[in-house]
Amino acid sequence: MTEATPTSVARRPFLGRIGEVPHVGLVAALVLLAIVGLATRPENFATSSNLVSILALASTIGVITVGMTFVIIGGGIDLSVGAVMALSSVWATTLATQSYGPVVMILCAVLVGTGAGLVNGFLISYGRMVPFIATLAMLVAARGLAQRMSGQRTQLVQQANTAIVELSTTRVLGLPLLVYVFALVVALGWILLNRTTFGRRTYAVGGNPEAARLAGIDVRRHTMLLYGLSGLCCGIAAVLIMARTTTGSSTHGDLYELDAIAAVIIGGTLLSGGRGTIIGSILGLLIFTVITNLFILNGLNTSDQLIAKGLIIVVAVLMQRRGALTGT
Repeated sequence: MTEATPTSVARRPFLGRIGEVPHVGLVAALVLLAIVGLATRPENFATSSNLVSILALASTIGVITVGMTFVIIGGGIDLSVGAVMALSSVWATTLATQSYGPVVMILCAVLVGTGAGLVNGFLISYGRMVPFIATLAMLVAARGLAQRMSGQRTQLVQQANTAIVELSTTRVLGLPLLVYVFALVVALGWILLNRTTFGRRTYAVGGNPEAARLAGIDVRRHTMLLYGLSGLCCGIAAVLIMARTTTGSSTHGDLYELDAIAAVIIGGTLLSGGRGTIIGSILGLLIFTVITNLFILNGLNTSDQLIAKGLIIVVAVLMQRRGALTGT
């Protein structure tokens, strides 16, 4: 029996498509936000420093968003990404780890993140726990372990490990290196999702797990790998947040899981799984990042930002439901 593959319709995002032009709605939203920025703060919004700040802010959450896209397309959810990123940053900035140099610090962050993701995947796949509960438990446990390891103190990246900090300070063609790391993760994620058997299996598992199992896919192992991939992205994001802040802290990544999930939803990925794109998720992330930037430039409260983001999420989900009912 041949392996189940997603239909061409399943690969198309619901939001951001008019006719056959993909993501045009999301691009139009970004253009509209840019117009608002130019109209309200022309002296600040279009400056090179502000645009670099937007990309730098989007980079850390963006790497996590790539992993979240895979998980949600596969029919899951991961609430622990922010806490896992914090744990990875704290573990990597402990004095014992830093004494071995930046390479070991980076490997530590990546391995801790991947390990936490695999634990999530194992509990969900083989322990048959609901993804919401398993990842919520990891959120609490990872944040608590990070606090215990750091003594609830911020740990600084030592001067001997400036190679990590240089990811944020060194610029190539006007952009910090961490933006290029983000772009590389997006490119690799796109290839993995769209040009490999792993990506086809992800769509199949999210669209119909039973049909995928009958087609010969090891659904439990694949699900575990999806959460491991999400944890890997958290580890990479931990390196980027260490570069930006020169610290490891148990407070890193607070509410990042909500931003990542929101970006994926805005980008057209169905919460029920089986449909979505990496590019759509990144456009959704940029929309949220630009909105945050506009609120800051215009001196609006953080509470107003959260309210606006909440309304956008509600509208996006309602549009997805309407699209599912009308078959578009």
